[in-house]
Amino acid sequence: MTEKVAVLGAGSWGSILANLLDENGNEVRLWSNSAAQAAELNDQHTNERYVHGFHYSESLTAYTDLKAALDGVAVILFVVPTKAIRSVAQQVTAVLQATGQRPIIVHASKGLELETHKRLSQVLAEEIPANLRQAIVVLSGPSHAEEVAKRDITLITAASANDAAAKLVQQLFMNDYFRIYTNHDVIGVELGAALKNIIALGAGALHGLGYGDDAKAALMTRGLAEISRLGVALGAEPLTFIGLSGVGDLIVTATSVHSRNWRAGNELGAGQDLKTVVATMGMVIEGIPSTKAAYELAQQQQIEMPITEAIYDVLYNGADIKQVIPQLMQREGKPEIQ
Repeated sequence: MTEKVAVLGAGSWGSILANLLDENGNEVRLWSNSAAQAAELNDQHTNERYVHGFHYSESLTAYTDLKAALDGVAVILFVVPTKAIRSVAQQVTAVLQATGQRPIIVHASKGLELETHKRLSQVLAEEIPANLRQAIVVLSGPSHAEEVAKRDITLITAASANDAAAKLVQQLFMNDYFRIYTNHDVIGVELGAALKNIIALGAGALHGLGYGDDAKAALMTRGLAEISRLGVALGAEPLTFIGLSGVGDLIVTATSVHSRNWRAGNELGAGQDLKTVVATMGMVIEGIPSTKAAYELAQQQQIEMPITEAIYDVLYNGADIKQVIPQLMQREGKPEIQ
């Protein structure tokens, strides 16, 4: 199956997914808000700021004109930062209203809208009316652009309330190194994607502080318990969190040097201040706003999330990272399974 697909966002993940879709035989339009980036992709077939040393397919075309990028497409894939999802969706809606298209909307971004705490499919549903779309699909799981660029084996999930749309997305992306499973638990898949970034910050911080594998395993395990606890309270299915978009994504994000959230946490643990970490990263660190959103959601839902609270205190209250760890360890003893 081949389709006309627009990929919105030419960062590392967006550009590599666009390249994969192109190699699978689809007609792909990669939209960027940077004229210089689009020119580099079209002329040199590189995207050095985001994926160093990778040569993109010469048939992949980059656009800066959103209307031209969306012309006649059957699928629109959002891969822009969480904070830009709403504004880009509004621009897409204006184009769709003018053209009368009704594509499948997919997003592969990972986060929660900071001001509203809404999942990204909720934001897209609010901004793109039902009469202008066929369905909304969430694409998520353990994946790094750098690994997919090398055609390493990668398995992720396409989640949607619309089984036909999820299966179409599955068929578009699958090849001999990239495998897609379908899932109907959109809530669980999106929350797993957003909340694992918080735990990845903590895992990186432990590494920067010099802690070993035992501490990292403990953090990931109890972090997954927190993710599941909040997710189930918000309507997710428990089994989703032991799947690809749950424990799978948590493992890869909390252990890999490719993870910007892990790298940010590592620098914080090594003694770097937050402003400097954010300024030098060069890409969005989704775990930072996700920590605030998750902390506030937990307060609203009266859900205990001590690891998230500790990371929130470090990021937003200036707590000493070396002090929050013994405070976590010395809490009152509790049963593991509640």
